[in-house]
Amino acid sequence: MSPEDLPPVAPDVLAEAVEQLSARLRKKLDAAIAACAEHATASADGRVTVPFGEDAVVTLRPAPSGAVTHAEQAVCTCLLAPRCLHRAAVLGAAPIAEAEPPGGAAEGAARESSTEEDPAPAAGDDLVPAADAALDRAAEADLEPATGNGGTPGAEGGPVPGGGAPARTTGASAAAGVRPAVAGENAPTALTAVQVRAATALWEAAAEALSAGVTAGGAVVQAELLRAAHTARLAGLPRAEAAALRVVRGLRAARQRGEGQRLGDLASAFRELLADAALSASGVAGPGAVGSTRRVYGQGGSLRVFGLCREPVLSATGYGGVVTHVMGQDGSRYTVSDVRPGGPARARGAGTASVALGGAVLDHAGLARGGLRIVGATVSPDGRLGAGRGVSATPLRGVDWSEEPVAALFGRPVHDAVVTALDGLAQKDGDRDPGLLGCDVEVVGAAGEYLVARVTGEGPLLRLRPAHPHPELPHAANLRRISGHPGLALRILGRPDPDRAATLRPLAVGPVPGAPYTLRLPEEWLGRADLGYDRLQGSHFPREAPEAAPRGPVTAGPDALADAPLWRVRRLLETGVAGGRRALAEAGRGTDAALLVPLRRAGLGGAAHLATALTAEADRRPRDAFGRLTDASADGYARAWLASAVHLAAAERALVLASWA
Repeated sequence: MSPEDLPPVAPDVLAEAVEQLSARLRKKLDAAIAACAEHATASADGRVTVPFGEDAVVTLRPAPSGAVTHAEQAVCTCLLAPRCLHRAAVLGAAPIAEAEPPGGAAEGAARESSTEEDPAPAAGDDLVPAADAALDRAAEADLEPATGNGGTPGAEGGPVPGGGAPARTTGASAAAGVRPAVAGENAPTALTAVQVRAATALWEAAAEALSAGVTAGGAVVQAELLRAAHTARLAGLPRAEAAALRVVRGLRAARQRGEGQRLGDLASAFRELLADAALSASGVAGPGAVGSTRRVYGQGGSLRVFGLCREPVLSATGYGGVVTHVMGQDGSRYTVSDVRPGGPARARGAGTASVALGGAVLDHAGLARGGLRIVGATVSPDGRLGAGRGVSATPLRGVDWSEEPVAALFGRPVHDAVVTALDGLAQKDGDRDPGLLGCDVEVVGAAGEYLVARVTGEGPLLRLRPAHPHPELPHAANLRRISGHPGLALRILGRPDPDRAATLRPLAVGPVPGAPYTLRLPEEWLGRADLGYDRLQGSHFPREAPEAAPRGPVTAGPDALADAPLWRVRRLLETGVAGGRRALAEAGRGTDAALLVPLRRAGLGGAAHLATALTAEADRRPRDAFGRLTDASADGYARAWLASAVHLAAAERALVLASWA
């Protein structure tokens, strides 16, 4: 068996097992973890046994949820049990389970309860490529991606307030799906003494893990983080716990050199964890940091929603399904999801599965091109529609993208829409989903891994990338077919990439009204093609290209983010994440000409100053007359690293925004 085949283990169970080991056994733990999964065998009743020689056998008896949630479910036959190396090694080799809500077992992936609650995000993604970070985090944690835009209370009773984007009350903002803010909802929350202590402990554990880096961030370091994360959860800090679990999963993937693991994603996870822990340790917390591990639904009254598109969900941790994006009459955006354990087959099949919402006789394909009238709707703060017992729904005729209220998505200037999306993203700590963006473009052609298109009306040159690169999903194939038709006019609904300059990940495309050279889609598709499910064919394209179609080699244009010397700071930060404090100190010695001069020449004096402070702090190891460290704390180093990382993220966001102008 591989480590992924072992039953997942609750974070507190693993942390307790490692804590019980002696100092001598802790030194042997990483080596024991590396080999134990190869000899594991599973029985028909769900038990997993792992032999260690002739005298020791570890047995895992998962709970009905499939995870090891209590210490009694992991036993060893050796004389040192339960304080033995064998038991801790098997638990350390198993995946980290999702945290359970206090006082109860974790709910199933797609089961909607009849109450007004649902599990809130409790854990992060496994650091898959940035293209899917938002979806994978949602699939692992809440099992349903969030749009990031709550509903706007409307004449028919919009969703209750909670979380979300900046305050906007204009008609344009409503069309963009931004919910007006409620006074005081984004104000800092004062924390209790227990929460401050939990956050301080989490900060200290995170600082030590950052100082150790991937090379020294073995099972013992991870267990300290898991212990601190469990304490944060009990103290009512679910977001801090989620950030810690993302870091632990990232450390594991990096040490195992897992497929799709990116060092930049682990650096981002460390930044989010340290920033959240530092703010909470100061006695205050931002919106969403304090609360339970369950998502609360509010009454949404009566709603009329119209389908926008379907989006397949495929998580690196074994979840698959679909999320269907819909829009209310007032411009609010909602989601209806069906995500369960499964792989690509589950993601493909869910696109035509029935919608479990108020007994509506619709599947997700029908909802994406149709509509629903919902009575007694329940809506979460991020726009997710619930399916409680009191909800009833009847099908409605769908609307074309050229009809209101959907047409408002494509009538807003692209730069203004991206500014709103990324500003809202900056206020949603840990969330990497900027929401949906609509625009009309003209295809230029393929340039390497991009499909290049220009926004209609002398707009910016965009790079179109597959929303999900998995070969069993048709995103990439559809973009390749589109790239063969230069000059094609397209109406695109997609998600802007917050980490790349002028990059859009299309979810659906349609013809541009009135354009002579545009798509010719079947009538039953209602003027749109879901790129993750529908496959474009030759008959869907016009036969003759216009004379003014672009010809010759295609270039994606300058990339302000890639061309800026900020990549030097990013490399320095990632060096610290990979090799720890010592590696960063070594990399920072004698780099004034290579690191600081290019930054200052580009006008990035703040980045240069923070990078200088970081390298100096990493190299600061004061010792007494006997050569002993007088200050072994990683606190100062973590603060210097965090300051540089936060500045880098803000500078990169500014460059991304400028690229859309």
